[in-house]
Amino acid sequence: MREPVQFPQVVAVCVSGGGIPKIPQASVPVMFAGLAGDGHNHAKHNTPLQAVCLQDEEILKQLGREGFSLDCGAIGENMTVRNLDVQKLPVGTVLEFSGGVVLELTKERKPCYVLDAIDPRLKEVIAGRCGFYAKVLREGSIQAGESIQVKEMAVC
Repeated sequence: MREPVQFPQVVAVCVSGGGIPKIPQASVPVMFAGLAGDGHNHAKHNTPLQAVCLQDEEILKQLGREGFSLDCGAIGENMTVRNLDVQKLPVGTVLEFSGGVVLELTKERKPCYVLDAIDPRLKEVIAGRCGFYAKVLREGSIQAGESIQVKEMAVC
């Protein structure tokens, strides 16, 4: 018997006034500058090319099996996703959400010292699986449960 097809979807949408953790919200407006109500403690993160940070739920669970208890938003991601494998998608991949928001992946997220507040080992352990940044191509609102369609790479 075949397993049911697992479609990519949003597990949680998280914001904070700045820093970590980011807190899951029911629904969040998404603008070109980022998510409404989401702040950044460092100017280098406050750029349209890093408007949204996505992380795979599967990686958070994997880190849990490695001894790090991480809820959605704990490591600073705005969006926790399932069945997407965002870490393996190339820069330029376009993601269309069922609510209408469209994002383009811009760069892999590198772990930084703010993760030390969770565990000093986490920065090294999470390298290569810390999520991906995206810019907003179409504004709208997003909520947990939305499906995600992976589109072809954007044409410059």
